[in-house]
Amino acid sequence: MRWQSQTLDADDGALPGLERAGFVRSVQTPEFEGITFHEVLCKSALNKVPDGGSLPFGWTVNPMRGCSHACRYCFARGSHEYLDLDSGTDFDSQIVVKTNVVPILRKELHKRSWHREPVALGTNTDPYQRAEGRYRLMPGIIGALAESGTGFSILTKGTLMRRDLPLLSQAARQVPVHLAVSIAILDPELHKAVESGTPSPRARLELVRALADAGFAVNVMVAPVIPYLTDSKAHLAELFGEIAAAGAAGVTAFPMHLRGSTRGWFIEWLAEAHPSLLRRYRQLYGRGASVTPEYSAWLRGRIEPLLEKHRLNRDRPAEPEVRAAESYTPDPQLALFA
Repeated sequence: MRWQSQTLDADDGALPGLERAGFVRSVQTPEFEGITFHEVLCKSALNKVPDGGSLPFGWTVNPMRGCSHACRYCFARGSHEYLDLDSGTDFDSQIVVKTNVVPILRKELHKRSWHREPVALGTNTDPYQRAEGRYRLMPGIIGALAESGTGFSILTKGTLMRRDLPLLSQAARQVPVHLAVSIAILDPELHKAVESGTPSPRARLELVRALADAGFAVNVMVAPVIPYLTDSKAHLAELFGEIAAAGAAGVTAFPMHLRGSTRGWFIEWLAEAHPSLLRRYRQLYGRGASVTPEYSAWLRGRIEPLLEKHRLNRDRPAEPEVRAAESYTPDPQLALFA
């Protein structure tokens, strides 16, 4: 079915905050049941990272806002509120797509003021979520960055990255390219419960293998580790073994953060699915977003032997990027166009 025939009237399909982000139209299609795409024209594609001097990149590109991966623990949920959309169901189902991101990016990369600093993708919402199969923004983004001499990194849970493997290989001959895949859960039932819109863990392991076979030193994010659900010795041992067998070069793992509105959205699910854990979570997180230092130290003690055993502590290029994303609180004004 042609998407042109699925256009909604702007008065019915758009919320007030979207007007500030360059709203053009809203689109629904049977291929994406329950999801509305809000197409916008962005004013800029490159986003400056505050205090970026301590990171391996100072800029990001986010072709979409919101994410159909629907991960209960996603740290970026709060950014949807800047568009007058809620951080729960709306974040999963109201996806903002910057349809002009490629020409805007090319224009910015050709400015004399651009110094070819590294650019990161996937630090907010996933550029390879399902909608990328329809909008095909990433090939243009990859090409624009490579042609301008700008190195970049991509973090994803989306197996659509495999489609662009020839482009990524070509880009890697021109600029530094770092690729990372997020795989935090092996259990099929838990995967379905907390990251229902993502490809299966097995499919992502196959993506790691394909990227490694193409010559990339792939980093895998075992992140977040969900306390009392994915931190068991058995689960981590199996997961690290599978990751090593897939050919990954390194692993980064850290415990789940529950910042802002993400906390309420995750705890709501926890209360329904695992009510016996609520008291332990209150003790572990208190009123903050992070686990206690004692838990962090305990988890490191469990993970480090696995890194050594499987030789997964060699190259971990995406570690600073993910930590930055977990700790970064976006500026409300920048968030409108991020």
